[in-house]
Amino acid sequence: MTWDAPLDGGGGVNKLYFGDNLDVLREHVKDESVDLIYLDPPFNSNATYNVLFKEGAGTPSEAQAEAFRDTWGWGPSAALAYEETLQSNANAAVLLRALRSWLGDTAMMAYLAMMAVRLVELRRTLKPTGSLCLHCDPTASHYLKLILDAIFGHAVFRNEIIWKRTGAHNSAQRFGPVHDVIFYYSAGDTPTWNQLRQSYDESYKAKFSKTDQKTGELFQDVALTGPGTSEGPSGQP
Repeated sequence: MTWDAPLDGGGGVNKLYFGDNLDVLREHVKDESVDLIYLDPPFNSNATYNVLFKEGAGTPSEAQAEAFRDTWGWGPSAALAYEETLQSNANAAVLLRALRSWLGDTAMMAYLAMMAVRLVELRRTLKPTGSLCLHCDPTASHYLKLILDAIFGHAVFRNEIIWKRTGAHNSAQRFGPVHDVIFYYSAGDTPTWNQLRQSYDESYKAKFSKTDQKTGELFQDVALTGPGTSEGPSGQP
């Protein structure tokens, strides 16, 4: 797995490492030195991913013909990751023991152990104002959410962002799998937040076709769809 991280505690010198990101985290990334982490790890998809890079002429590189296999099995590496997490994070230890007692020494448990030991290290590297975004899919997102809650704390969970990948997908006897999930967590209660804004689309502005007679402002009719009974003005006839 590759890992792109500052070497000088956040001073801006970036390098690309090719290798196990757990080793890079432990050997090269200081405590509380990172502002933002975005990780797009394997999804436990039981698939093989090929051709990460190409040669200068555009032909596939033989050295990178197979990027990685997203296939997991319980073995010495998974057992070591599991034990290291038990020793390093008490909350994650409680959760992983419960998951293992239910899932057993399965491929899913191996995947979760691999993720947990790295998420502990990633949490260590974040500044108090830092944030983490974890990209996953519904294959294991529900388990990863629990692990993130254990390591970061459920109080600093900020958003579950749904990324719709496609508008249609043919699937047999089920709804099409058309989305991924991005979990957004902060390291503390006061994360850095840069508000993003953009101009309204013309088709959106066209919906505001009525004018308020008192203020002169444009508006559109919308239905009140909030659940339950409102005690405020919107709940009145």
